[in-house]
Amino acid sequence: MGIYLKPDIGLAHTRLSIIDIGGGAQPISNEDRTLWVVFNGEIFNYLELRRDLEKRGHRFSTHSDTEVIIHLFEEKGEKCLYDLNGQFAMALWDEKKRRLFLARDRMGIRPLYFLIHAGRCYFGSEIKAIFAADSSILREIEPDVLGENFTFWMPAGKRTIFKNIRQLLPGHFAWVDRNGIRENEYWDIPLAPCERRNVRSEPEYIEEMRELLIDSIRLQLRADVPVGAYLSGGLDSSSITALVRGHAANRLKTFSVTFSDATYDESLQQEEVVSFLNTDHAAVRCESDTIASVFPEVIWHAETAILRTAPAPLFLLSRLVRDSGFKVVLTGEGADEILGGYDIFKEAKIRAFIHRDLASVSRPQLLKRLYPYLAFSPTESASYAVRFFDVGASPADPFYAHRPRWKTTSWTHNFFRKEFANFNLVNPVDSMASVYADKLAGLDFFSAAQYLEAKTLLANYLLSSQGDRMAMAHSVEGRFPFLDHRLVEFAGKIPPVLRMKGLCEKYILKKAMAGLLPPAIIRRKKQPYMAPDITSFSGKAGKECIDRYLSDGAIAAAGIFRPQAVQQLLQKCIRSQRQGFRENMAFVGILSTQILFEKFIVGFSTR
Repeated sequence: MGIYLKPDIGLAHTRLSIIDIGGGAQPISNEDRTLWVVFNGEIFNYLELRRDLEKRGHRFSTHSDTEVIIHLFEEKGEKCLYDLNGQFAMALWDEKKRRLFLARDRMGIRPLYFLIHAGRCYFGSEIKAIFAADSSILREIEPDVLGENFTFWMPAGKRTIFKNIRQLLPGHFAWVDRNGIRENEYWDIPLAPCERRNVRSEPEYIEEMRELLIDSIRLQLRADVPVGAYLSGGLDSSSITALVRGHAANRLKTFSVTFSDATYDESLQQEEVVSFLNTDHAAVRCESDTIASVFPEVIWHAETAILRTAPAPLFLLSRLVRDSGFKVVLTGEGADEILGGYDIFKEAKIRAFIHRDLASVSRPQLLKRLYPYLAFSPTESASYAVRFFDVGASPADPFYAHRPRWKTTSWTHNFFRKEFANFNLVNPVDSMASVYADKLAGLDFFSAAQYLEAKTLLANYLLSSQGDRMAMAHSVEGRFPFLDHRLVEFAGKIPPVLRMKGLCEKYILKKAMAGLLPPAIIRRKKQPYMAPDITSFSGKAGKECIDRYLSDGAIAAAGIFRPQAVQQLLQKCIRSQRQGFRENMAFVGILSTQILFEKFIVGFSTR
């Protein structure tokens, strides 16, 4: 660990050495030691920035990407952020001006939490680091935010599940001095409907997509250690893997998760891509009790309540990566959000089509194309699907695409004790509106759905609970070529009709990858990554987990949920492991909250 300590500032850093392994220890200062920085992440264009800075007279003492930040800050101050192509959370101390600069990358790949307490500002990449810094810091679950988690799967804005702990939002920086903290946005997702006069030809979009993705991968392969790739068998990770082959000197190492439950397993598709691309492949297999055995550890690293077990297999996957001698992996995360890949976008498009002719008998039949992979799909009955998806709702609603999902998830609120759930006085959707309503104003329903998905589910769940926290639990860095800000900005210029052409999701990407992947992978219907929820807790480890965290005594001690309602849910789950979407979310949400309570509220040690 590296430490810089003065009477009014303390910087500490534990390093995962990837670039300049021998010389890049932090904190790092400028030449006269008046600026100091600690930094988590990578600056991928650091070589180009360094060459320019050296021409301007800056002298470097290391070969690390971190030192580029400090010299670029000397040149441009806070505007240095516009030059950085990377994923980062940073803290920079200006010794002369006695103020602290905090910043987070554009898409929120790396986390940055902070707290103002007793006249001090505490910050870190993990909440537990803040708690460990001072035993007088309150450790208490915030009911309103837990209500948001049980509605949206994650917090609506910058609050976290712990009272008073905040996150610096993606694309934001902050100045901290004796007058307090001032936060500013420096970048936002430029996703807007395209004017006809700006629309280019389809081949032009396809060519630029391919070129930008290749260049993003080229930059993100920079490392002084071997780089591998996650390979799910879907279009996104397969595209990354296929394009990496042209820039990797050695045979690419790929990693995947497989499941004993065929409902979730994609091993056949993974094997097809591995054979086609000739990668050196390794997989971790999730048996019936595997997820339950690591679930408490998963919550310790996630530092929040979650409603699905999906992060657990990724926790196991990052362990496999580390055990295989790798520190860095490229992943396909982010493509669905920026390129229109999710079924929620397809669902919104179908609903809007039906809304234009509510008297049509044939249009509602299109809903049957949705969610064929769900065991209890709401589309099995056309009449029920019409009610479930509220086809009469107006597409002008800024939350048009998301309301059916939120309505389903909100059923989990039934398990909260009234004494705890004061968030019922504030509708969680109102909290979401206070953060994003202005941002969504003027967007078409498809673009609004993409923007909201990228700013909420991607940043606060997929890149956090499923991403950074699970990878870094085993000291593995995930890199995300689709989230290069140049690619995100380009995708925002693609007309909505080409992001999803008809009902063909990620149309431009599919065209860009034609000939580079097996046709079956490109044609394959979207199947989102999922993991078994209730069924993961049917074995010995699952029973031990339930007995410890969901007993009447444990539920009563936490005071969050109604013991009788929880026991009724458990009995229902015992009678039939195959429960619906709502029951699975309620079970995992309650269990994860109870684990969070034990590990952070009553069992946390600052030693």
